[in-house]
Amino acid sequence: MRLPFGDGLRDALGPPRRARRLGSSPRSRVWRVELGAGPAVVKQIVGGDDAGERYAREVAALRLALRAETPVVPALLGTDADARVMVLEHVGHRRPPAGWTVDYATALARLHASAGPEVTGILPRWQGPDASDTGAFLGLADRLGVPVPPGVPAELDALTDRLAEAPGHALLHGDPCPGNDLHTADGVRFIDFEHASWGSGLVELAYLRIGFPTCWCVTAAPEALLERAERAYLATWRAETGTDLPGLSAGLSPGPSTGPGLGTAPALADACAGWLVRGDALVERAHRDGTDHLSRLPAEDWTWGTVTARERLAHRLAVVGRLTAGHPDLSGLSTLAAAFRERMLTRWPTLGPAPAARP
Repeated sequence: MRLPFGDGLRDALGPPRRARRLGSSPRSRVWRVELGAGPAVVKQIVGGDDAGERYAREVAALRLALRAETPVVPALLGTDADARVMVLEHVGHRRPPAGWTVDYATALARLHASAGPEVTGILPRWQGPDASDTGAFLGLADRLGVPVPPGVPAELDALTDRLAEAPGHALLHGDPCPGNDLHTADGVRFIDFEHASWGSGLVELAYLRIGFPTCWCVTAAPEALLERAERAYLATWRAETGTDLPGLSAGLSPGPSTGPGLGTAPALADACAGWLVRGDALVERAHRDGTDHLSRLPAEDWTWGTVTARERLAHRLAVVGRLTAGHPDLSGLSTLAAAFRERMLTRWPTLGPAPAARP
């Protein structure tokens, strides 16, 4: 396949040499090339009626993120909007160290903090779950014979409202998965911003606890490591912005202190519960087409990445059951999550836990 490197890019960057195709999703084409200034990456957005929108989102997000004092994305060397092509600095990736989630959370906070209020006019707002998601979730509980406490439908309605109105204008990556984080000697840099948006940073910090819900690589890190990562995020956000993270209660402790951590925050429980009820987070992005994937689980299971779909749901139920145990607005959901998971483990006793380590 011919490298899409037009005259405008050649005039600005010089002729590319030694083009080599790299692995990517079906919705993009990626090459490594050599330019006069050094190695670079050429990415072309393809596939689907939304290709133009995805290209625009990625370029806009990269330009916003490049304002961070500590780099959190590769440099954007050139663009060709007509061909939906961007040329990026090549960033060397090394195997993430043990405890990589702390570096990840630090870089995620810097990324989130790199946008100001102007992001609301540049990128779309993050979209959370809606009534169709909560209805499908409750429908699966009914099909599996799990009793739904009377107040849960109202709790879920209020949850979707809170998530839709969550404060903050963080620059959200949209898919901050293992593989979209490049670990370098100078910290973590993120790539692939085709689904970037703005909103509360908690919806992406929640990835660490809920198990990377839009990603192939579900993991279940130890509690102590989660707390370290979350404190690093809070401390970095405060250092970058001079403010506390919007939506959090006062008294949460950044840094290595022993005060209350983020795991006690109702807003984090809300973010994790939002990912629990989203059935489209059981399949890779190419299959998120409005299908009710939760309704498939009684009759079938399927593997994506490190776990099966049923194992994904069981992991999320365990996380949400714990986080909502003291949540005054989600106490019924806490009861439901525990019973739901128990019913799944009884019906499918071979379900395994999410791995603790990243592959």
